[in-house]
Amino acid sequence: MKQIIIGGQEVKAGETKRIQLEMPPLYTDTHMSIPVHVQRGKRDGPTLFVSAAIHGDELNGIEIINRLLRSSAIKRLRGTLIAVPMVNVYGVLSQSRYLPDRRDLNRSFPGSKKGSLAGRLAHLFLNEIVEQCDIGIDLHTGAIHRSNLPQIRANLSDPETLEMAKAFGLPVLLNAELRDGSLRQVASEMGVKMVLYEAGQALRYDEFSIRAGVKGIINIMRHTGMLNKTTRKGPNIKMFVAKQSGWVRANESGFVMHKAQLGDHIGKDEILATISDPFGDVLDNVFSPQEGVVIGKQNIPLVQEGEAIYHIAYFGKPDSVAEHLELVQDNLLPTDVSSVSSVEN
Repeated sequence: MKQIIIGGQEVKAGETKRIQLEMPPLYTDTHMSIPVHVQRGKRDGPTLFVSAAIHGDELNGIEIINRLLRSSAIKRLRGTLIAVPMVNVYGVLSQSRYLPDRRDLNRSFPGSKKGSLAGRLAHLFLNEIVEQCDIGIDLHTGAIHRSNLPQIRANLSDPETLEMAKAFGLPVLLNAELRDGSLRQVASEMGVKMVLYEAGQALRYDEFSIRAGVKGIINIMRHTGMLNKTTRKGPNIKMFVAKQSGWVRANESGFVMHKAQLGDHIGKDEILATISDPFGDVLDNVFSPQEGVVIGKQNIPLVQEGEAIYHIAYFGKPDSVAEHLELVQDNLLPTDVSSVSSVEN
């Protein structure tokens, strides 16, 4: 098996270690570190990193990783799991998406050892964690006051990445372009196959999103040979691949009354919401420009003209996306993750 060294500590086959990866100090001379859990199987296999809170206010992923590490399903591991529940520790501390230098960490890769705070943190994470891995799963939520339908975003034109995305087990797959400075872009250039899980909203735990995330990661670990495949059968979840998506914006400023919800199949020119003045008089309606499925929406009932309200994925035939999402939800029983081990062999 290949050598794994993180923060100057070697983790050998069969070992599990918790490592504090030291980050650049703040100007107050406050020293902080990234918590890293490394678990190595005795048998060879892929090296997977699972990361959360690259945006410090996106907390769902922290709980997903916590539950993953407590799951008995990962005890018989092949290869190496590197779990990082908080990448942007600074942001988690301040409940902020950004770093203290006001930069977005997920637009700062590959970074530099002598760059800004964001650049140094990006460089540290890339060289200590990502560079050692074959595959990666990055966990995200919607931004503040916005919720995302559980979905996978990835470069679906790559056959291996597409199969990983399908293995996660969600009905909505979004073919997302690689953005400059993002972790996915740089990981792709390094040959690391990576998917991004989006679900829920910032600064909140969402139970369905958490359970779906844990199960999806375990599914990918089975798909890549890190865990034994099981004979357990669940519902037949159909995959819907969206090649395009777009935001529908407010045409007036006022108070929003939502008609469309996450997962809804909406038709072209269908009313998504109404915008009213403080007296309740309707100023205008918000219409869907095309047929699609709502994969993201604003939660706060206040809107400025031009502000994004709905994120819609465009499919050829999206009629049953909501139906298949319900199948996922019905299959996520409270004991689902811990009971997975009963079919291990």
